[in-house]
Amino acid sequence: MISLARLLLVPVFAWLVAEGHDAWALVVLAVSGASDWLDGVLARRMHQVTRLGQMLDPAADRLFILVTLVALAWRGIVPLWLVVVLVARDVVLAVMLLVLARAGYPPLRVHLAGKAGTFAIMYAFPLLLLSEWPSAVGIAAGVVGWACALWGVGLYWFAGALYLTQAAAVIHADARASRATRTP
Repeated sequence: MISLARLLLVPVFAWLVAEGHDAWALVVLAVSGASDWLDGVLARRMHQVTRLGQMLDPAADRLFILVTLVALAWRGIVPLWLVVVLVARDVVLAVMLLVLARAGYPPLRVHLAGKAGTFAIMYAFPLLLLSEWPSAVGIAAGVVGWACALWGVGLYWFAGALYLTQAAAVIHADARASRATRTP
């Protein structure tokens, strides 16, 4: 339910940024980030981790990241290269998931590096939005926001490389096992 609520906040956030209601957009981002954390904590503590939740939570993260990136780029807050770098990684991993699914494998387990990269990127967005405010707070938010964004991009791609390596190992191990069972 919490992930679904986060998904419903995505168009609200997009509208707020498009209309220049930055303070409310920051509130929505903060609520989304807090609800993402709360969702995971509650699911683990209450032993209610579900397959749907495991798929919906990353989908909500990806959608929020994409919409936020596009909205911030549209406003000129982040450059287009940041959008391209982050979306390219998600496209590469989407293709990998299709290859795994076609071979009959479920999605790979989430790595800590992937979670940390997503956290850093999602932490960067409100700071980068806050950096638009003409004050010392805006300047400090810009510095910390870009530090989080760049660190997040590095972790995001590092995690992507881990996922690709893991997927290749799974597929190659299965291919070796298939060849071994066919050999007389």
